[in-house]
Amino acid sequence: MARRKLMARLRRSNWYTFSHIHRADHHQPAQEDNIDFGYPRTIYCNQIYESHSHHKRPSISCANDISTTKYTVATFLPRALYEQFNRVANIYFLIAAVLSTTPYGPFSPFSAIAPLAFVVGLSMTKELVEDWRRFLQDRKVNMRDADVHIGGGFFGIKPWKDVMVGDVIKVQKDQFFPADLLLLSSVYDDGMCYVETMNLDGETNLKAKRALEATMGLVEDGYFTDFKDAIIRCEESNSSLYTFVGNIEYDGKLYNLDPNQILLRDSKLRNTEYVYGVVIYTGHETKVMQNSTKSPSKRSRIEKQMDKVIYILFTLLVLVSAVSSIRFGYMTKSYIPDWWYLKTPDKDHLYDPDHPVTSAVYHLITALILYGYLIPISLYISIELVKVLQASFINKDMNMYDCQTQTPAQARTSNLNEELGQVDTILSDKTGTLTCNQMDFLKCSIAGIAYGTRASEVELAASKKMAKDLDGQEPDFMSLKNSKSNEVELECVITSNGNENYETAAPIKGFSFEDIRLMNGNWSKEKNADIHLLFFRILAVCHTAIPEVNEETGALTYEAESPDEGSFLVAAREFGFEYFKRTQASIFVREMEPSTGETIEREFKLLNLLDFTSKRKRMSVIVRDEEGRIFLLCKGADTIIFDRLSEEGRMFEESTTKHLHDYGDAGLRTLVFAYRKLEEADFKAWNDEFMKAKNNMSNNRDETLERLSDEMEKNLILVGATAVEDKLQQGVPKCIDRLAQAGLKIWVLTGDKMETAINIGFSCSLLRQGMQQICITTTDYDTVQGIKSDIMMQIANGTKMINAEKDPHAAFALIIDGKTLTYALEDEVKHQFLHLAVLCASVICCRVSPKQKALVTRLVKEGTGKTTLAIGDGANDVGMIQEADIGVGISGVEGMQAVMSSDFAIAQFRFLERLLVVHGHWCYKRIAQMICYFFYKNIAFGLTIFYYEACTGFSGSSIYDDWYMILYNVAVTSLPVISLGVFEQDVSSEICLQFPALYQQGPQNLFFGWYRIIGWMCNGVYASLTIFFLNIIAFTYDPFRSDGQTTDMSIVGAGMFTTIVCAVNVQIALALSHFTWIQHILILGSIKVWFIFLIIYGSMPPEYSHSVFHVFVDALAPSPIFWIIGTLVVVACNFPYFVHMAFQRSFRPMDHHVIQEMMYYKKHDRPMWKRERRKGRKQAKFGFTARVDAKIRQLKNKLQRKPSNLALRSLEHVCAVPSVTKSIP
Repeated sequence: MARRKLMARLRRSNWYTFSHIHRADHHQPAQEDNIDFGYPRTIYCNQIYESHSHHKRPSISCANDISTTKYTVATFLPRALYEQFNRVANIYFLIAAVLSTTPYGPFSPFSAIAPLAFVVGLSMTKELVEDWRRFLQDRKVNMRDADVHIGGGFFGIKPWKDVMVGDVIKVQKDQFFPADLLLLSSVYDDGMCYVETMNLDGETNLKAKRALEATMGLVEDGYFTDFKDAIIRCEESNSSLYTFVGNIEYDGKLYNLDPNQILLRDSKLRNTEYVYGVVIYTGHETKVMQNSTKSPSKRSRIEKQMDKVIYILFTLLVLVSAVSSIRFGYMTKSYIPDWWYLKTPDKDHLYDPDHPVTSAVYHLITALILYGYLIPISLYISIELVKVLQASFINKDMNMYDCQTQTPAQARTSNLNEELGQVDTILSDKTGTLTCNQMDFLKCSIAGIAYGTRASEVELAASKKMAKDLDGQEPDFMSLKNSKSNEVELECVITSNGNENYETAAPIKGFSFEDIRLMNGNWSKEKNADIHLLFFRILAVCHTAIPEVNEETGALTYEAESPDEGSFLVAAREFGFEYFKRTQASIFVREMEPSTGETIEREFKLLNLLDFTSKRKRMSVIVRDEEGRIFLLCKGADTIIFDRLSEEGRMFEESTTKHLHDYGDAGLRTLVFAYRKLEEADFKAWNDEFMKAKNNMSNNRDETLERLSDEMEKNLILVGATAVEDKLQQGVPKCIDRLAQAGLKIWVLTGDKMETAINIGFSCSLLRQGMQQICITTTDYDTVQGIKSDIMMQIANGTKMINAEKDPHAAFALIIDGKTLTYALEDEVKHQFLHLAVLCASVICCRVSPKQKALVTRLVKEGTGKTTLAIGDGANDVGMIQEADIGVGISGVEGMQAVMSSDFAIAQFRFLERLLVVHGHWCYKRIAQMICYFFYKNIAFGLTIFYYEACTGFSGSSIYDDWYMILYNVAVTSLPVISLGVFEQDVSSEICLQFPALYQQGPQNLFFGWYRIIGWMCNGVYASLTIFFLNIIAFTYDPFRSDGQTTDMSIVGAGMFTTIVCAVNVQIALALSHFTWIQHILILGSIKVWFIFLIIYGSMPPEYSHSVFHVFVDALAPSPIFWIIGTLVVVACNFPYFVHMAFQRSFRPMDHHVIQEMMYYKKHDRPMWKRERRKGRKQAKFGFTARVDAKIRQLKNKLQRKPSNLALRSLEHVCAVPSVTKSIP
């Protein structure tokens, strides 16, 4: 072990490439005056199987199993019942069920309890099934294998859930870490390992971690036999992913710990065969779980508003019941003593003239149950059934099926279908959600010459859109039936390289460059070939990547800290400069000699490296070539590099700047390359000072290093620039553009650096040239209050800038980093921050932690009061997904954590367009119309019972047979309304996508606002009055049978119920926009079912059919009055609705009315269709349509200025030669 430690020391270099990792001398034993024994957590390492040890396992740790379920065995019943009885209607029916057990209930207790138990039980079963799926996924994670030290230098397999604090774990390559670990050692002698933290912060680049020098010699299993004296003292578990404070006592010495030794749960070991670590946090104490939130209970806004309507109906129910009871009490006191045949008082005191108040109270119980049809209990079960069927249609939509991964869309909960149609703000992750984690080298500028003939995806889409807009061509609407989409496709075919045979060449990942001038050594024939050579060497040398050789194919792959570096190295290889080997002191490149085509291996000695940071926005390497010359090779942001150019180094600045602007317009990510040749003496003096500052542990160390870096990175000579395309997922720009036209706002919340997020914003057209960026950042202040004041000042200035802008086309983007967001989310700042963010067209939050994502989502949800949707694909997005009103998980490469926590799951971001614009729009309108119709039909039916009560002295009896009342919501009116909720379409899916602004009917709540709800209620009241009084007038006084007999209550009840069934079914037929054979069968079938039931029930013996015996065959069917009054009532009930719809469609049509008419009459009025298409798109300030519109306005302005300039020149010419003008008569 001592030998391995010595080897590790000898092999370590002061100029180690990864300079952002602390050097060994940073981990020297802590000085006595720095020792802090106040850490709240003490961990005794490797003590699990040492029974004789005096140390005990600390009781502060929790188990390592995790749970993301909503319920437990103990909490399911009480919590599920609580959620069910959060529904107001269920509370009423619970009360009604209890009251039905008293002698004063008009129905049997079973008839009140059974429907409630069925509805509640079915809903609870659905919740149980959905939570069981979460449990199975948790169990799968908890039962993963972990390689744990079991004593004596042997490691054994344990499930993750049995891992405990203090255990020593061995993790193999490409495995996830089962808990938060302290890195002890790795397979590499210098204790290095590489970690992918995609599940934590969304970043795809690898993080380098390094063990302490004291423990990096523990490189074999057997070495852990004696590893039992180490004691770790550290902070309590918290949610900060980027901080850690603690120390380890080992071999009698104390060593300080920092985040570079911490391996977090759910991150993955990469490019390292194995590592050893000791567990410091387990289970829900791990940082990833500290960033998660509990599974919330979500209810849609329509369901919440439906509760308010239920309150209104309940108030109406209490009102009519109170009126009925007061009137009953009065009649009991005044009239019942004269009605001797009632034999009052009865034993239940319901009719007691001596106690009329008591009788009125008892009658109130009867009335509350009798008039209960005003509140439809079947509404909930019908909605549950409809939502399940809607969810099945979402699951089976082949337009949201990803063929590549064979993954369909999945509605993991059906409670929020209609909420999809009311989304106002989308909060999206970036990595793996918008992007597919691939960079493609597309263009470059070398020595002022632009190379690369291939267009980016954004360029292709914008050019096609611009050409179509300028030509004024719009697709014929009838062609929608013959094609899937006439929209511009943004995806282009990716080819491999710039060879003349590129059309048949195999694609090369990361390289889509096409230009024969640079390929196959042709660059040597270009002007300034020496500058081209430097450009390619910067590509191949200026990086921190590690090459890996595939043992099977021998091909090289690169593990880079950023995707840009990976694409640069692939490009360098294709240009003939292959980086193939790296040591701590040298970089090796195979260069192709242009003249001979031979490959020459060159060594560049690595003298120093200046890292890239978000503050520096550049990185540099200092190398010595084989001729002994020393070069500083630098790459960075254009604004940073241009400021550091020498006077003689600006030769190509003007042309390069123009190229960079063009690349930015094309949505490409750009970097500028420059170099500086150094003298030996100058470098040695600088390097001595730099290394001295680097090894200094004083407080001003970082400032000194920054100053020295600035001194070195000056007087640069410009070489050129690169343009890489951050490959978005298929269809992302098109989807974002369509969502923007639908009026949705999109926020991007990412853990990536600000520059990366901004570049992605340009790629997917969330940002564009000409859009003013408001960047909120923190500055160095001594106090927290000073930082907050500065942030509030920046927010106030940004708000003033937006309010002062007069240009209606001006657009603003808000960009903020995670550190600043920490203060912006505090109570005294967050409302001003939200106000500014709402005013901006785009919002990008960078370097945010998972918890910050959730807090931002909560701020938007609660601050705006509008529906939010969060979409992501990694474990770092779980909190955001659960916090939003709707959570959408993408089943991508980052695992299934996001999917398991989501409400809806899709395979690609582009499917979000169809999920919202089509299914969301349909589900919202279906559920809204369904609920309004339910209220209508139950009010129309329930109030007739009240009217009958008023005509019969509020006796508590019903005009309808009990079976009629049972069938009303079960058989004769339920199926048509379910068909409305499942099959109704105001317009087709193609039209929804062609007219995305139709989606705004949901966020504006046009179909479930109070105006429409009250309108349907009034329609129900009118229908009840019409049905009751027309039937009473027709049946009561005139002879009904041929022998002169008048009707009895069974005939009136059967006739009145028949007209109700027909009227409400005709009403739903008028309300439908989309008929299929299913609707025809269900509507007509419901009416037929009623007549068939009436015939069968009436033919049964009187002891079963009671007063209904032969009522239809003998009384109703032969009577012309029955058929006449039935037709009259149906027409009278639906005539006002028909007039209202005719008036609205003629004089105040909604958008979908106009589209329906054009589609129905097949109008080929192209200007009309084009006009409606323009109206059907919200005026957006982001998206590629907004980018094209801005470009067209710019071109038009140029064209308008040219004639005026020509006229001005003509006028100047005339003024300059007056003698000529005078000579012309």
